[in-house]
Amino acid sequence: MTWENAIENYRTFLVLEKSLSSNSVEAYLTDIRRLSNYCVNERKVVNVEDVTYELLKDYIASVCKTGISNRTQARCTSSIRSLFKFLAYDNVMTHNPSKLLESPKIGRKLPNVLTVEEVDAMLNTINARRPDGQRNKAIIETLYSCGLRVSELTTLKLSDINFRTSTIKVEGKGNRERIVPLSKTAKREIKLYLETFRAKMKIARGHEDILFLNRQGATLSRIMIFNIIKNLARKAGINKQVSPHTFRHSFASHLVSGGADLRAVQDMLGHESILTTEIYTHLDNNYLKDTINQYHPRVKKSGK
Repeated sequence: MTWENAIENYRTFLVLEKSLSSNSVEAYLTDIRRLSNYCVNERKVVNVEDVTYELLKDYIASVCKTGISNRTQARCTSSIRSLFKFLAYDNVMTHNPSKLLESPKIGRKLPNVLTVEEVDAMLNTINARRPDGQRNKAIIETLYSCGLRVSELTTLKLSDINFRTSTIKVEGKGNRERIVPLSKTAKREIKLYLETFRAKMKIARGHEDILFLNRQGATLSRIMIFNIIKNLARKAGINKQVSPHTFRHSFASHLVSGGADLRAVQDMLGHESILTTEIYTHLDNNYLKDTINQYHPRVKKSGK
C-alpha cells in the first residue's frame, strides 16, 4: 500500500472510529506525513509494508537531531505507533514495526493556574460599557466557572444553555457530550451580554444559535479569544503566561483544592481518564507545611 493510501485510510479511521477532533486528527497526520517524506525521499521506501523497526528507529534519531523537546518526540513516537497499530489491525501489515519503539521519559508538568484575585483583576480591567466589554466579561466568567476548552467556548450555542436549571450542554473531544453547572455569576454575565451587545447586533446567517459573536455577528475565532485574554492579563499586570486553557486549569485546581470529589471534576472537565484529572491534586507548599504542623505527631510533640 502506498503512503498516500495508508494516510487517507488512517485519516478515516481517526475521524470515524476514534472520533477525534479536527485538530487532533491534523496533529497525527502531520507527524505521519513527515515520516512518509523521510521514507520516500531519504530511504526510497514507497510502500508502508516495507517499513522496518530499524528504519523507524533511524527516523526518530534524525528527528531528535533537530533539537525537538522530549515531549514533542514522545508525541511523534505515539503517532507512529498509532498508525502501524491501525495498519496491523487492518491486515495491511503482518507485523507491527513500531512495537519496540521507545518514548523518552517526560516529567509531569504542573499546569499554570491563576489565583482568584488574578481572575478578579482581569475582570476589573474590562470596561463593560464598551460594545464588546460585557461580552468579554461573560467569556471570562464562562471559561472560569465552567472549565471549558477554547474550542468548546467558541462553539457554545444558545440552545445549549438551560437558564432554568443553570446548566450548559458541552460537546467535547470525540463528540462526547457532558452537562456542566453554570454559576450564578456566569449566568448573570451571559444574560447581560445577551441583553446588551448581542441583542442589538446584526447576526450573520448560520450563526444565529452561536452564543459568543464578534462585531460582524459571526463566531469568534480561537485566536480572537487568545488575544482578548492576553490583553486583559497584560492590563491586569499579570506576568504569567495566560491563555484560555489557564482558566480551565484554574477551574479544576480551585475545585480540587477546595475539596471537590475528583470524579466530579473529571466529569465536568470531560476527561476520559481519571489519571488526567489527578494532576490537579497538587497542593502548594504552605498547605502541606500547615498540615504537617497540625497533624504529624513528631511536630506536635516538639511544639515546632
